[in-house]
Amino acid sequence: MRTCARGGTIRADVVYQAALLLVCSNVFMTFAWYAHLRNLADRPWYMAAIVSWGIALFEYLLQVPANRIGYTALSLAQLKILQEAITLAVFAPFAVLYMGEPLKLDYLWAAFCIMGAVYFMFRSHGRV
Repeated sequence: MRTCARGGTIRADVVYQAALLLVCSNVFMTFAWYAHLRNLADRPWYMAAIVSWGIALFEYLLQVPANRIGYTALSLAQLKILQEAITLAVFAPFAVLYMGEPLKLDYLWAAFCIMGAVYFMFRSHGRV
């Protein structure tokens, strides 16, 4: 265990539980934000918004507990950068596999930048 920014220790089990919930949350979030571009492009925007809100409900049902669990062991900044790293990890396969976007080297460079941000948020035994 490492010392975390909130004065306690970073418990791996708590971080893994929060991360798993955030991965699931981000799947719903990504679909809520972008799937309508493929599936509802021929419908009015307000229909897409209503469907997206419905999907986003499930995102919030996972994201809120994930953040509450994660915040017991991580600082707010660490929790946020963890979420951003997960977002990119979920978005890239979604863009390629679901939306049919070409796989770009830019995804790799963006991932390196995000991992740099993760490093800076978690270095020095988790102190921010």
